[in-house]
Amino acid sequence: MKKILSFRYVVVSILILIGIWEILFLVNDYSEALFPSPFMAFKALIEMIVSGQLLESIITSMGRFVIGYGLSVIVAVILGLILGSLPGAFKYINPTLQLLRPISPTAWMPFVVLLFGIGDLPAIVIIFIAAFFPVLLSTVSAVMKIDDIYFRVSENFGIKQPQLIWKVILPAAFPGIANSIHLALGSAWIFLVAGEMVGAQSGLGYQIIDARNNVRADILLATILVIGLIGLLLDFLIGALEKKILKAWGGEQ
Repeated sequence: MKKILSFRYVVVSILILIGIWEILFLVNDYSEALFPSPFMAFKALIEMIVSGQLLESIITSMGRFVIGYGLSVIVAVILGLILGSLPGAFKYINPTLQLLRPISPTAWMPFVVLLFGIGDLPAIVIIFIAAFFPVLLSTVSAVMKIDDIYFRVSENFGIKQPQLIWKVILPAAFPGIANSIHLALGSAWIFLVAGEMVGAQSGLGYQIIDARNNVRADILLATILVIGLIGLLLDFLIGALEKKILKAWGGEQ
């Protein structure tokens, strides 16, 4: 019943958005070529589905996203667990991390393209950077906030490194880590599109640039809608996975 209600909220919210879009289309003075109606965007969406263009772009973008985001989370969590367990060392590393963290991933794009050229790698690197710092710093913070009682009990049972990290520290810090992984998902998905707009010649981001260059605002808006829907689906999936892991570790009943 709860899932049905949640689905209803999503549908109603999307219908409201489409309704506002239709109203804006009816009252504006712009050409249909510049600001198409929802119906025109829907026709463009069907056109892309029939031609196979949309499926190809989704598969390409999702492949880049899974690699970039997955690698980023794995590396950031492992480093975060290690640095969180070594607060003395982290004090020296933290200033550098705080210096790099506020820099937009797209600011690195000229260097990324210079090093990796045009293709999959630039977009993957941008996704990696977008997710890396939030997950790393949140993991370190979550580890440092673990109650000392966990370590005292571990000592009594003779649990030492590296087992301590995987058997005690990770499960205890996971709620904080999971939250950062969830938030980083949105940032990574946003910057995937940005990365594909500059450093790739395929995928959903490139499709937006291509539609703009060909003055196909209907395809552009249809692609934007698809990007939003995929982002919504990814958010739901990572949330469901997060709840499942928390329940398995006793963090949620």
